[in-house]
Amino acid sequence: MGQTVRVVSSPESQKSDTPPDAPATPPPPRTDAGPPPPSRPEGLRASGGWSGAMPRWLPRAMVLALVLLGLFKLADWAFHQLIDLFVMLLVSFFLSLALEPAVDRMAARGIRRGLGTFLVFVAVVVAIVGFLTALGTLLVDQVAKIAGDLPHLVDNLIHWINRTFHQNLSLDELRQRLLKDSGSIETYAQQAADNIWGVSSTLIGGLFKAFTVGLFTFYFTAEGPRVRRTVCSLLPPAIQGEVLRAWEIALAKTGGYLYSRALLAVVSAAAHWIMFAVLDLPYAAALAVWVGVMSQFVPTIGTYLAGALPVLVALTVQPVDALWVLVFVVVYQQIENYLLHPRITARTVDVHPAVAFGSVIAGAALLGAVGALIAIPAAATLQGFVGTYVRRYEVATDPRIDRGEQRRAARWERRRQTARRLRSMVGGGSDRDESAGGGRDGGNGKG
Repeated sequence: MGQTVRVVSSPESQKSDTPPDAPATPPPPRTDAGPPPPSRPEGLRASGGWSGAMPRWLPRAMVLALVLLGLFKLADWAFHQLIDLFVMLLVSFFLSLALEPAVDRMAARGIRRGLGTFLVFVAVVVAIVGFLTALGTLLVDQVAKIAGDLPHLVDNLIHWINRTFHQNLSLDELRQRLLKDSGSIETYAQQAADNIWGVSSTLIGGLFKAFTVGLFTFYFTAEGPRVRRTVCSLLPPAIQGEVLRAWEIALAKTGGYLYSRALLAVVSAAAHWIMFAVLDLPYAAALAVWVGVMSQFVPTIGTYLAGALPVLVALTVQPVDALWVLVFVVVYQQIENYLLHPRITARTVDVHPAVAFGSVIAGAALLGAVGALIAIPAAATLQGFVGTYVRRYEVATDPRIDRGEQRRAARWERRRQTARRLRSMVGGGSDRDESAGGGRDGGNGKG
């Protein structure tokens, strides 16, 4: 059997077999496809390599970014420079909302809006000046009384210290110690003098801000219809009706809340003035004004602050008078809560004490004292918006919700019956007369 033998030549033998003058054979094509070589941009192909050329859009993008950053910085600087003006405009707007209902009533009776606004401003300024004058008189008189009794108070203090702590102090020794530390006293006096200049500049700045707020408030109140027309002219017709509706809600709620509080303050001040005059307390009128304003315009803690000052003043006269003042303040507060407050606020708006207190805290945190001043009117306006635009749904009776509801309903019914009896007593039995008259009419109808 024959076998075929295959001889494989090595590359070296192949090279030796190739003649020198033979052309070189090209290498075989690669079967494994590798990654293509990196492509170069057109601008770099002419130079034959990579260069540092910048894209055309990059300079414009950098200039645009710098311009936007500059505009943002300018807007931020302008906003911080004008923030006081914005705050004054906001305060003026809420004050105009409070004053415009009275001006509208005068305008409906034929009085020009400018004259009506001026009369309302005069009434408000007189009320504020009267309140500050009453409190200032009380403060100055008390300081003068303390200054007159200071030597006697110092003697009593020295005797108490000697008796309690077994010391041997005297008035002459205290005087010598004060004269020995005269350098410190002069330093304190110099610091107080420097602070006076700062207080004076602050007072002048405050007066200027008050004048600015008053000027804008006068303009917003006197030109209220024109302001609304100007604002609505910048809006599409479909939105103008909603804007005017929201404006009317703000007018009604803010003005109604402030007027109801002012009326309650007047009634409270009159009632407490009568009581303080009967007890012959000093500064009865000033204390009555203090109670009326603080109890109505300071939420939650205003009632306690209002009653504390008359009680302290009565303690300086007779302790029994302080007890009578405390009893009267508590009794009047109950009468106000169950008789006066529901009737007066039924036609305006009532802000829950918790909402009022929270709004004051939020306003003070945002805008300081100004925010605390306009917080409650803003909350009343927001409550009006919620009641108008937010839809509410009926809630089914559920013991998980109405825990103790029957007990609260019974308690409320007892309070309502008590309030009805008090009203009948105040009205002089008018309810009984009406019921008797109704019975007689029914009898006559049957006959």
